[in-house]
Amino acid sequence: YFAHLGCGTLAVLEQNEAGIVLLRSFDWNDGLFDVTWSENNEHVLITSSGDGSLQIWDTAKTKGPLQVYKEHTQEAYSVDWSQTRGEQLVVSGSWDQTAKLWDPAVGKSLCTFKGHEGVIYSTIWSPHIPGCFASASGDQTLRIWDVKAPGVKLVIPAHQAEILSCDWCKYDENLLVTGAVDCSLKGWDLRNIRQPVFILLGHTYAIRRVKFSPFHATLLASCSYDFTVRFWDFSKPNPLLETVEHHTEFTCGLDLSLHNRGQV
Repeated sequence: YFAHLGCGTLAVLEQNEAGIVLLRSFDWNDGLFDVTWSENNEHVLITSSGDGSLQIWDTAKTKGPLQVYKEHTQEAYSVDWSQTRGEQLVVSGSWDQTAKLWDPAVGKSLCTFKGHEGVIYSTIWSPHIPGCFASASGDQTLRIWDVKAPGVKLVIPAHQAEILSCDWCKYDENLLVTGAVDCSLKGWDLRNIRQPVFILLGHTYAIRRVKFSPFHATLLASCSYDFTVRFWDFSKPNPLLETVEHHTEFTCGLDLSLHNRGQV
């Protein structure tokens, strides 16, 4: 029925003694592609949608959304809330080839970032540098932006394929990883972008999401259209630590717990 109805659901889950239980569920009239928690209110989150809009939800309320931002002209594929202190900024990335900057207290975008020549699949804030985010695109580039300056700060031709995901190392402000349709993960040092710091091979289909560990400087996790989740340590001669094959369909997203060292 998806082609006819095309609606999306945000499920808010809670882990307790009984396991993982559904705390709250919200419906939207188009597919939801990404979600990010507020960094200043534990009840608030933002989703991005196939109709180009962002929605703000409050888990303390049964109805929603609190606010809808509709500025992107195509699918809003990525949304992320800044984690640096003193900032309450949200960045979104869209198939309209733009990224937009938002302050959730303001009803419209603060700024639009143009430069990509393909759809933007991923927009991720630096955990270290205030006002700095990275974007990964179908134009085969990773780009670094500064919200205080117009235009792109750095363009890295990271793969010869669409780049679906990127993430920042939590322990090194100059290190990022990209994951692409060519099945590879590549590490990039912003001080020298001529060659990748590492290349991780093993996935057999496009890599959909990659995340650095919050606890280990050289550990990361990736998931792919090959149905697997893989764990890597790029400092080791044999970097592939583990391949998890629990899923029976495309593995589209993953994240590592900030609170529980072993939980993904």
